Amino acid sequence: MATPNNPQKFAVRVQPSTIDGTGVFAAEPIPPYKKIGELRGESISVSEARRRAKRQQRIMIVEVSEKRAIDASGSEDPMRFTNHSCSANTVLRIRQGRVEFYALRAIAVGEELTANYGETHHEGRLECRCGAPNCVGRL
Repeated sequence: MATPNNPQKFAVRVQPSTIDGTGVFAAEPIPPYKKIGELRGESISVSEARRRAKRQQRIMIVEVSEKRAIDASGSEDPMRFTNHSCSANTVLRIRQGRVEFYALRAIAVGEELTANYGETHHEGRLECRCGAPNCVGRL
């Protein structure tokens, strides 16, 4: 399934989310610890990323180093719709400047893919709506 133009290793579907707006959902079973896919986008400086983040309600920017960030706002990759959850089922890893998502456990068909983004560009101003028992309340 993965090709240079499509970094997805497993089939996913973009659809409305109960967490926030649009989400990405497993379209096939995903085994634990496997790479699901990548988030690609425009490579920008961290200072530009922080400037852009202040103007956006939906932030699709990931800092990949102290100097560089990926802005996925214009990307076609479905993983850009991975919502935050305090009890995430995926983990985001930065590898050689790439933003990759891996399953933390087995993920069933229809389950929304989520990641715990930790510190975000929202700087505590956004209410977390993940609904997890261990929800921290704000992003």
